Amino acid sequence: MSVADLCRREGFSSATFYKWRAKFGGMEASDAKRLRDLEAENNRLKKLLAEAVLDNEALKVAFGVKR
Repeated sequence: MSVADLCRREGFSSATFYKWRAKFGGMEASDAKRLRDLEAENNRLKKLLAEAVLDNEALKVAFGVKR
């Protein structure tokens, strides 16, 4: 089965296949799951940081802190 046949059957482009292969090619399933979990945790932490920065700025405005 060719890459094109696989992609057509599963409903994604061959460019997507090659991008996934470049990212996950040498990994075991457990490694890929760990990477996905770490990326999700990283995104969660980025959101928390962004919220903290916004809260900090709002407090500065509320208390009239000069920059």
